[in-house]
Amino acid sequence: MDASTLPTRLAETRDDFRALGIPDRLQLLLEFSNELPALPPHYADHPDLLERVVECQSPVFIFVEIRDGVAHMYATAPAEAPTTRGFASILVQGIEGLTPDEVLAIPDDYPQTLGLGEAVSPLRVRGMTAMLARVKRQLRAQIPA
Repeated sequence: MDASTLPTRLAETRDDFRALGIPDRLQLLLEFSNELPALPPHYADHPDLLERVVECQSPVFIFVEIRDGVAHMYATAPAEAPTTRGFASILVQGIEGLTPDEVLAIPDDYPQTLGLGEAVSPLRVRGMTAMLARVKRQLRAQIPA
């Protein structure tokens, strides 16, 4: 992976995970789960604006928008789904405030680089990969041709 394309927060998160043993990686993922920001009222009142990531085992809904030239990602997942919430939180926190080009440059395999493949099922990591793919697709749809 070309480190120059990875935004600072996402690189730091990756390094934090990789510096830990497998049980501690799960604990860190749980901490991220607890840090998933609540939806702002204009999305909480209109869940139809969010897109379900069907590849995730748990119901997770995301939306990304460009406002003032930067990306803002929103996500919601049930408290009973800490792995999914943790993955969503990593992306929400890592993408917030980046330019669309910076988001689109995030390597598609970023979720695999966290070292969570040994700690959670491959299906869960695929779910995070699907979240990132949807973010990029939603952003591309908002960028004028």
